Amino acid sequence: MKQESGLRNSLKATRLRLGLSQQELAALAGVTRQTISGVEAGQYAPSTTVSLRLARALGCPVESLFWLEQAAPELAALPAEGLAEGEHMRVALANVGGRWVAHPLTGQQAFRTEFIPADGEGMRAPGSDIVNVRLLDEPANLARTVVLAGCTPALSLWARAAERWHPGLRVHWVFANSTAALARLARGEVHGAGVHLYDAESGEFNTPFVRRQMPGRPAVLVNLGVWEEGLLVRPGNPLGLKGAADLAQPGVRIVNREPGAGARILLEQALSQANVPHTALHGWERTVASHTAVAGAIAAGTADAGVSAAAMASAFGLGFVPLQRVRYDMVFPREQMQEEPVRQLLASLSHRWVRSQLEALGGFDTSRTGEIVAEVAP
Repeated sequence: MKQESGLRNSLKATRLRLGLSQQELAALAGVTRQTISGVEAGQYAPSTTVSLRLARALGCPVESLFWLEQAAPELAALPAEGLAEGEHMRVALANVGGRWVAHPLTGQQAFRTEFIPADGEGMRAPGSDIVNVRLLDEPANLARTVVLAGCTPALSLWARAAERWHPGLRVHWVFANSTAALARLARGEVHGAGVHLYDAESGEFNTPFVRRQMPGRPAVLVNLGVWEEGLLVRPGNPLGLKGAADLAQPGVRIVNREPGAGARILLEQALSQANVPHTALHGWERTVASHTAVAGAIAAGTADAGVSAAAMASAFGLGFVPLQRVRYDMVFPREQMQEEPVRQLLASLSHRWVRSQLEALGGFDTSRTGEIVAEVAP
């Protein structure tokens, strides 16, 4: 039978992986060597009987040997921040508020500890606010995706637990500091934003920043945990650092977070209270974009101190000098709280496994985890 249009096979690759010649496979399957050669060359499609014989001889399902390659469907999506123009790239897709949003899988956003599988491929034309994406998965599966923006690695623990208890639910985590995460939420790129920002004027956590970033839009703040934030220092704290003012001592090298990060804002506030100008700190302009990067720099010996969470000190075997207890909240627009994927994700916060994992990180208080701690009215 002549090769059918779109029929593909992995017969040769499977045969070679098992160390079989064409003649040996033909003998095992009860067909001629010419049949094996013709199928591998794509000259014709085998009958159902021959396909079953080949699969049995190779010890694999028929579907792993033969499949129909069909044209992949496409959809139009809004480009999230960082999706450059004129470049073909892998993307993660989610439906946010009834609109498809494409998040680029490039740079650090392409990894956790391994490559993140892509939902599609697309290219944004110069000057366009739309990216056409060729799908690599079914739209029904993609529609069950929740996208969170935030900077704490604890989000990955929560995401994996939620996916485990709700088969089909997908949680995509976008690295972003607190200010950037809120900006992404306001633009409609994500479902929820993780924030740990303290407003010294009002004495409130997070709520004042949500009001400023999302004026006139009702939002709900759900607590992920309360953590200890302070100075990460080298093991044993050899420089004897006790607070932010000590960072101005000669010979102390710091690693800083980028503008807009909650850790940087905390350091700025602590220096202001101590009447120490940031220009007195060696390394103020040296910035990194994550809590793990701060800890990594100190662990590597290229910096002596930096602001992060106690959990990072524990994970990297570093010393820790507490500065403040910080409330880490997840912000969701009220209208999205009723979407089924979001509801499933939030419901998982009540599970003991999630709380136990957060507590095991060190410096995490979960007594309010899952609680609505504030609401922002329009």
